[in-house]
Amino acid sequence: MHISSGILYNHESPRRGENFVTQKIVRGAAKIAKGEAKIIELGNLNIVRDWGYAKDYVFGMWKMVQQDNADDYILATGTTRTLRDFLEIVFESFDLDIDEHVKINPRFYRPSEPGVLCGNAAKARSVLGWKTTLTFEEMIYDMCEASTLDRLN
Repeated sequence: MHISSGILYNHESPRRGENFVTQKIVRGAAKIAKGEAKIIELGNLNIVRDWGYAKDYVFGMWKMVQQDNADDYILATGTTRTLRDFLEIVFESFDLDIDEHVKINPRFYRPSEPGVLCGNAAKARSVLGWKTTLTFEEMIYDMCEASTLDRLN
């Protein structure tokens, strides 16, 4: 039996549910831009994550099971950004002012939030030939575009 395992760092796409903070931000900004909402309540904007595009990660998983020998792999971009970075790009995309529409609510802080999460996908790149295809900004623009096309409902 071929059993490979993958550690996949944060991976995003327009298909994510609104229970994930990135979609909460994207969908919330789209609603604000449409006049359907006024604010988004968020927690800690200083978390640091390694975010990549989900489609790339699915391809990486497929590449894992195509190998003759099972192994363990990490899929990650190797770069980090803050949630504030994510928020700024989304709000810029919708031409919105963060100060006007974002409220920090301590109830959304996680009690045991990991500081920085960043992965090293060197093995996946060298063995599988895996790589990311979208930049952080392109991934966010894709998510924002999808929210305006109502592909999410």
